[in-house]
Amino acid sequence: MTTSLKLNAGSAFPAITVKTLDDAALHLGQPRGEAIWQMVVVYRGRHCPLCTRFLNQLEGFKDRLAAIGIDLVAVSADSREQLESHREKLSVTFPLGYGLPLEAMQMLGLYISVPRSEQETDHNFAEPGLFVVNEAGNIQVVDIANNPFVRPDIEALVSGLEWIRNPEHHYPIRGTYSYG
Repeated sequence: MTTSLKLNAGSAFPAITVKTLDDAALHLGQPRGEAIWQMVVVYRGRHCPLCTRFLNQLEGFKDRLAAIGIDLVAVSADSREQLESHREKLSVTFPLGYGLPLEAMQMLGLYISVPRSEQETDHNFAEPGLFVVNEAGNIQVVDIANNPFVRPDIEALVSGLEWIRNPEHHYPIRGTYSYG
């Protein structure tokens, strides 16, 4: 078994580009429009009902994130066809990228799983990851899990981001010290 290094809080978010269903390039970690930060949500894929539920719940927080200058995007290793099929179960208006390559999963320090069967999916996939990238392109907040049952509470996450983004608080990036 090999292990990969995790990205440190405060480090630069790597340059990763995927496609959306409308064939647009989605540059992960690079906010779109008026936003100056970006939340990148990596989800397991169409086969995961917990991912579907989490993405649909995130939609309800999109406006609060936009109000504090945070762009919201999500991505998986699913194929275009798998994402097209998954869209039927999703009620989201934020961009969804597909085809996240294994090398990108490794660069992000994500846990990677092998499908249990062909009924689950036909490719290795990333377990959940969430990155909030600040205006400097650095990781402000990171949450990486090794299974679909461990995810941040969205209300607590968004409330915390609202607090962090308040200029009166001068809240630094936390967890930047590492050893090993």
